[in-house]
Amino acid sequence: MSQLTVGKDVLSYCTKCKLNLSHTIVAMKDAKHIAKVKCNTCATMHAYKDPSQSTANKTRTKKTSSTASKVISVSDLWMEGMSNTSKKSQPYSIKGSFSMGDIIDHTKFGPGIVQKVVDDKIEVIFRHEIKLLIHNK
Repeated sequence: MSQLTVGKDVLSYCTKCKLNLSHTIVAMKDAKHIAKVKCNTCATMHAYKDPSQSTANKTRTKKTSSTASKVISVSDLWMEGMSNTSKKSQPYSIKGSFSMGDIIDHTKFGPGIVQKVVDDKIEVIFRHEIKLLIHNK
């Protein structure tokens, strides 16, 4: 292992970036222990954090893997909703009355499926976004 000295690069956990990143040694406690480092990414100066002791990679990987299976894109929701319905589409109008599962044709957003009805508003899934629209007026 190379000698640790001020000015050398070392891997450390960055408290601002919340990642294990390359840092430059700014101060040493003694010949073997690093005191302060400066992040090469965000330029924050902080106490040296041993990357093997940080939970950044373990926590981040765990969160990503557990939530990745649950995350569904708006496009996927739209495709699933459109393929699971046999209803005919109807043009959207603020005066029209819609219920859950209805297919609407919006002049600006295109075809969409009503996912939720709350009083005089409907939540509609369009191909690239979810919109809250007014109806029954």
